[in-house]
Amino acid sequence: MQYEGVLTKMQTEAGSPIQYYLVFENSFLNVNQLLGKDIEINFMGFYCLNCSKKKKIYRQGFCYDCFYSSASAGDWIMRPELSTAHLGIADRDLEYEQKVQLQPHIVYLAASSDMKVGVTRKTQMPTRWIDQGASWATPLVEVPNRYLAGITEVAFKNHFSDKINWKKMLLNEIVPIDLLAKRNEVKDLLPDEVKPYFDTTIEKLYVLEYPVLEYPKKIGKSLNLTTTPIYNGKLMGIKGQYLIFEDGTVFNVRSYEGFAVQINV
Repeated sequence: MQYEGVLTKMQTEAGSPIQYYLVFENSFLNVNQLLGKDIEINFMGFYCLNCSKKKKIYRQGFCYDCFYSSASAGDWIMRPELSTAHLGIADRDLEYEQKVQLQPHIVYLAASSDMKVGVTRKTQMPTRWIDQGASWATPLVEVPNRYLAGITEVAFKNHFSDKINWKKMLLNEIVPIDLLAKRNEVKDLLPDEVKPYFDTTIEKLYVLEYPVLEYPKKIGKSLNLTTTPIYNGKLMGIKGQYLIFEDGTVFNVRSYEGFAVQINV
């Protein structure tokens, strides 16, 4: 079987295990069905997800020009504390920013390697945790806009990481943490303007199961399509947005959004 298209982050469906899909313009592929099989990935070229031009991808699936002009690539995406739509102040496109920023957001605790703090729109639960390869996650507080979530994350960064050790995550080396107990321990760290949103009655631990036949004993290399345009390997697992191969190679699909590929199964 042969599939062709432009990579975007894998779509997911919660389940035991989680189901993963590569969605192309004219077809889609249930990646779980490829476990234990040899697959070949061929890099065919670039395709900007914003302007649709065949220009070299700079970041997040965008060419250089689009990355610095598109409203969906503003600094507030990665740094939610920079959000200003609640003040009626535009970064690049106020209408777009109000639509995204002025909706319920969740600040959460998760264990992907060590415990981390993070922010996501409420509509992105549990997708955000799946994309990060979290084994467990729990919502900490729900706030009405992205700015409040951002300043909460900043307050917690002084005590917990907001980064993931991706190698430990892919090796499944997860530090055992009682996230529900930790949730109640850290409520005093919330900024004053966020404390009224803390609800002690909402406690839920999400446990996520990934489709992995065998975790690697060590990470060999991370596949780079620009330097290795053709790769062949046996797929052994899927976790986060990574494909895990038998030879220890891992491939971060999300890092290659905007790359046109041909996949042979």
